Amino acid sequence: MKIVLNGDSQSVRAATVLDALDELGFGGATVATALNGAFVPAGARAATMLAEGDHLEVVAPMQGG
Repeated sequence: MKIVLNGDSQSVRAATVLDALDELGFGGATVATALNGAFVPAGARAATMLAEGDHLEVVAPMQGG
């Protein structure tokens, strides 16, 4: 299926947000996720289903000052 990841079109086979993160190379990384503008906590990613055309945002925390 096609989704939009951080503004770019991507094809994935994943059915859930967690599976998509693994498939797209984010597995194990500390990231924040939002699906269609709604925050998805890490504990809910395995149960959050993806659909054709969904917008997934993945953001890594940054250090700085």
